[in-house]
Amino acid sequence: MGVTLAETLIGTLVIFVLLQTFVGRTYAVEQTSMEPTLEPEQRVIVDRLTPRFDPYKPGDIIVFEAPAHAHLQAPAIKRIIATGGSVVEIADGQVFVDGVVLDEPYIFGNEPTMSASGQSRWVVPPGQLFVLGDHRAVSVDSRSFGPVEISSVVGRAWLRFLPIEDAALLTRDGSSP
Repeated sequence: MGVTLAETLIGTLVIFVLLQTFVGRTYAVEQTSMEPTLEPEQRVIVDRLTPRFDPYKPGDIIVFEAPAHAHLQAPAIKRIIATGGSVVEIADGQVFVDGVVLDEPYIFGNEPTMSASGQSRWVVPPGQLFVLGDHRAVSVDSRSFGPVEISSVVGRAWLRFLPIEDAALLTRDGSSP
């Protein structure tokens, strides 16, 4: 007996929903806060599977549901600067994690990092992530709304695929592999 068109369509739909739910999904960049790494109108693939066995790390670019008080269009996309248990400090235009200045070659125009709320030191609680945009002058991020819950993370952005001429893997240090 042959497979009917309806069975094929239902099977395809089930596979699509399972892939979107558990493996990965696409995301359209709408903000300028991740320039030059990600530009508005570009699309990325967000990995939802590997974070289950490979925890988020500093340098990862993540898509997450922003806290309600952040007044951001959700979901947001930012770079992880620090994970739970770390101390983040902003001083002299630089970011320090646990007392060590970060080397951040991905920052837009090498602009300095300034405090957005008057606060310049954060202790990141367990189960949370401190995130910043690469274009610090325009980014609304953990400097404004504090660390984000890991449970609010949709996934790790790992591939910029559209437009095709901008396709590239997204690395933790901002370099091209």
